[in-house]
Amino acid sequence: MLCAISGEAPQVPVASRISGNVFEKRLIEAYISENGKDPVTNEDLTVEDLVDLKSARVVRPRPPTLTSIPSLLSVFQNEWDALALETYTLRQQLAQTRQELSTALYQHDAAVRVIARLSRERDEAREALSKITVNGGAAGNGDAMQVDGQGLSDALVSKVEATQEMLSKTRRKRAVPDDWAKGETIQTYAPVKKSEPLYPGSQTLSLDASGDLALVGGTDGIAGVFSISQNTVVQAVKGGKGAITDTLWAGSRAVIATSAGAVKAFENGSEVSSFSSHAGEVTALAVHPSGDILASVGVDKSYVFYDLVSSIPATQVFTDSALTAAGFHPDGHLFAAGGADGQIKVFDVKSGANAANFDASGPIQALSFSENGTWLAVVVKGQTSVSIWDLRKAAQIKVLDIGSPIASVRWDYTGQFLVAAGPSGLAVQEYSKSSKEWSELLRSAVAAVAVEWGPNAQNLVSLDAEGVVTLLGVK
Repeated sequence: MLCAISGEAPQVPVASRISGNVFEKRLIEAYISENGKDPVTNEDLTVEDLVDLKSARVVRPRPPTLTSIPSLLSVFQNEWDALALETYTLRQQLAQTRQELSTALYQHDAAVRVIARLSRERDEAREALSKITVNGGAAGNGDAMQVDGQGLSDALVSKVEATQEMLSKTRRKRAVPDDWAKGETIQTYAPVKKSEPLYPGSQTLSLDASGDLALVGGTDGIAGVFSISQNTVVQAVKGGKGAITDTLWAGSRAVIATSAGAVKAFENGSEVSSFSSHAGEVTALAVHPSGDILASVGVDKSYVFYDLVSSIPATQVFTDSALTAAGFHPDGHLFAAGGADGQIKVFDVKSGANAANFDASGPIQALSFSENGTWLAVVVKGQTSVSIWDLRKAAQIKVLDIGSPIASVRWDYTGQFLVAAGPSGLAVQEYSKSSKEWSELLRSAVAAVAVEWGPNAQNLVSLDAEGVVTLLGVK
């Protein structure tokens, strides 16, 4: 008989009633006092469960002192017993740990495989959804499919109708404000202030209602609120992964879009809402005249409306091409989206139905509604001219040749002045209602990827690709 712990013949053998194994009595009692379990089966074991076994006993001499060989052997025996017990315990713990680690690794591998499969299925579903087109019907090539709901909620529809009714009644009777810049004043505009390069790779600029805070974003996923009066960045917000592709102000909220498909809103530097409805890059943003509805378009061929009051997506509509530009009609009842297929797609805001399509000569770079409510300025990517479309006639009525590639176009509030900007400079065109003629007021060599009118058109604010903000006005 050998001890199950030490592997040697026991001097005082005992057997376990639980497992039936034989142990050296002193070793098993020491193990029980420390662990309370059977060292072989790991079941609960007490000293009462041990049975003494009768065997021929060897009479051991009296304990000698350490000065003799027998005493040293006794000490070595005791140390060996302790070492054997510890080694056995460690082996058991190692085996148990290996088993637990193996189980954990298996579960982790299974979880990773499930996550990868679900992510792949989600991406495939989004890709398939973005390729859906609707054929037939009277609307023609611009048919759109409503995916995430049937139009806006009743509350948002009421808001759109109230905004349209209020603005459309006053539009025709609205006079040009007395303090609005005149054409002869705009002719004298020149650079009066420049910032340091803020965000290299910048491609978007927007001004708040005061005209002092410019929201600028770069390729590093960070946007900054730049104070024109202080000529410094007063606040920075993080968009996360991807470059900042567009910015705008919705009241006091700074809104940014990213190439990773995110749309985020910030107030006083803190993120108040975040959306990820697009399966790909968000290319443009627009805010409804009521200030409560935000729109985004993307390469996934869809546009999304968001309820800024509730901070939730309101509806998503898929079209037949990637969308690259966006804008709301000044009355708020129509929404225009420029497509990579060269179509300007106009939708009814309340229902999401396709109202009209205008065919341009190439992918749409930028678009801007005039405050007169009937004209739409459109720029095709890589071209040097601005096309003016009449919504009533559903036709192009004017082409303004700037002479250099255009990246951004903006009407002023009165609908008299149109500024177009590009890497070779910017130009301001004026439309005279009395003579019904266009004339060029200003041509500046200030390179720009984006441009905005300042308050009362008393200045222009431009942004170049290096992130330099330039203020143009009367010196």
